[in-house]
Amino acid sequence: MLSAAFLVQALLATAAFAIPSGKERMASRRSRRSDVTRQSKPVNLITNPQTTNVSHVEYSENWAGAVLVASTATYKAVTGTFTVPTPKSTGGSSEQCASAWVGIDGDTCDSAILQTGVDFCVTGSSVSYDGWYEFYPDFADDFSGISFSAGDSVTVTATVISTTEGTLTIENNSKGTTVSTTVSSSSKLCEYNAEWIVEDFEECGSTCELVPFANFGTVEFTGAEATTSSGTVTPAAATLIDIEQNSVLTSVSVSGSSVTVSYV
Repeated sequence: MLSAAFLVQALLATAAFAIPSGKERMASRRSRRSDVTRQSKPVNLITNPQTTNVSHVEYSENWAGAVLVASTATYKAVTGTFTVPTPKSTGGSSEQCASAWVGIDGDTCDSAILQTGVDFCVTGSSVSYDGWYEFYPDFADDFSGISFSAGDSVTVTATVISTTEGTLTIENNSKGTTVSTTVSSSSKLCEYNAEWIVEDFEECGSTCELVPFANFGTVEFTGAEATTSSGTVTPAAATLIDIEQNSVLTSVSVSGSSVTVSYV
């Protein structure tokens, strides 16, 4: 008969063996992402928000952040730097995610978006990060050759080459790595909008649905600038957007060349 001590040791050893490593968790996530498609979408504004006490804030189900809207100038590039957060679960066992990105168009022009950013996801206490790029309405692609950890300083940049072509770049300043790609689309940019956004993005299998939204803490875009056909501007005059899903989930503020998005 096995002793009680031996049984306890055996159970502990089995439990330890069953805990996946960080690499195994990442491999599992990569495998899952290969079975679905990831997509950012144009802002989906809420026409009758529950909260209307801040006149300069709009509400949407998927975007939180700051958007510049051109009156005469057109936007040619947008950039910003943020610190990779540690997402936290809001409850339940399903994976929860959010994404920080910069982009051109998607607000007053919803036919195309040139964008790049970092997804941060959490399942229980396990977190994962993916750098991606997208020329909506095409689906997103993950960058290879770059990795992220909580606390890393990351700079993301979207640059317009033409209305149907652009360059998307992510720099991990903390790790000293940079990835970049040039993408094209049959859908044309309007170059009306430049934005700094934390998004609740969609994953598409048989249907497309917003992913459960993670508590991302705070994402602050610093060095936020947009290049126009006539010069460089900050988001100081941007329209602010908060996410509302039954209740308001974010709080956005702008100060000079910084955009701060906080989960509330």
